[in-house]
Amino acid sequence: MSTAFVGGHVVPVAQAPIEDGTVLVDGDKIVAVGSAAEVDVPDDAEIVDVSGSWLLPGFVEAHGHVGVLEEGEHWVGEDANEKTDPNGARLRALDGINPDDEGFRDALSGGVTTIVVKPGSANPIGGQTVAVKSWGRAVDEMVIREPVSVKSALGENPKRIYGEQRKLPSTRLGVAAVIRDAFTKAQDYKLRRQHAERVGEPMERDTTLEVLVRVLDGELSWSQHSHRADDIVTAIRLSEEFGYRLVIDHGTEGHLIADLLADKGIPVVIGPLLIGRSKVEVRRRSLRNPGILARAGVKIAITTDHPVVPIHFLVHQATLCIKEGLDADTALRSITVNPAEILGLDDRVGALRPGLDADLVVWSGDPLDVMSRAMRVFIAGREVYHFDETTGEGVTESPFHRG
Repeated sequence: MSTAFVGGHVVPVAQAPIEDGTVLVDGDKIVAVGSAAEVDVPDDAEIVDVSGSWLLPGFVEAHGHVGVLEEGEHWVGEDANEKTDPNGARLRALDGINPDDEGFRDALSGGVTTIVVKPGSANPIGGQTVAVKSWGRAVDEMVIREPVSVKSALGENPKRIYGEQRKLPSTRLGVAAVIRDAFTKAQDYKLRRQHAERVGEPMERDTTLEVLVRVLDGELSWSQHSHRADDIVTAIRLSEEFGYRLVIDHGTEGHLIADLLADKGIPVVIGPLLIGRSKVEVRRRSLRNPGILARAGVKIAITTDHPVVPIHFLVHQATLCIKEGLDADTALRSITVNPAEILGLDDRVGALRPGLDADLVVWSGDPLDVMSRAMRVFIAGREVYHFDETTGEGVTESPFHRG
């Protein structure tokens, strides 16, 4: 059964906006995007009239902790940080996500349909990240890609966690050494594995090193938590020593070395931006920084780091960055196609394009206008959220079977 969204101001992001546009969906995929004259709508298609509204792809949160840092659940819902092992490469965010976390419902109200859930930053190597839809009854049914990357942290957080335990790593030197030692062991492990395969001998597997070999082989990117410019440079140094694909998470002082990041083609997932200067590492936090990075030629994505900033404020961060110098087109791309491209999800999400998932959001107006609302949200072609204008409240369809 096909569904045709007709009559709206369609913003595909990857191409120019279309007045009186049509988006045709077949099942859970987009099959056509264009003007009313360009898209042939089947006679038996369900028609969704979005006249007077804006139609966009669902937003992509590139760095969040929804489901692993549950709001209002205190220690019971804190599953982002395994603070007992500096090298947690074998750990998977997937195993800690509660799909019933309130953050998923907040995401829908803000037009966010894809979330890359990451372990926290307590460990030098925190674990594997996962991209999920913002709606579902079981996390395995929500997965877009798993794993997406491996989370790592430099700077203040791992120093504090292990310094309080009076064990390695308690300094920046120690944090870098843990990462360097881990990759050196992974290189040796890879050589032993290749030898065992050549001679047909069995070999005991190491689940931690298996993951790091995938990073070395380029299968997984390295999501590096780093705020200060010196930590970002350390991240670059380590990545060049071992040859892995680096993505900078947070990048609060990235604007100080924007030319270096641009020259090396390293993307930055920047944020959270609506926070106080709660620690030394974020003393240069500014809404101007994304614009500085983008103008230097750095590919950026904006993040809330939910629950640090509520995930439904993702688009508002982008809007406020426009006020401080980020161009509107890049602002919109920073929460759609850019994070999808940075994290290798652009074959599924981030734009309105034939072949991509039918994750669509009907907005009352331009989503970069703070007065606009997400009125209806569709994931994989199914309506999962709508704003009830009578009650003034958002309504999320329950994914759980009842009765």
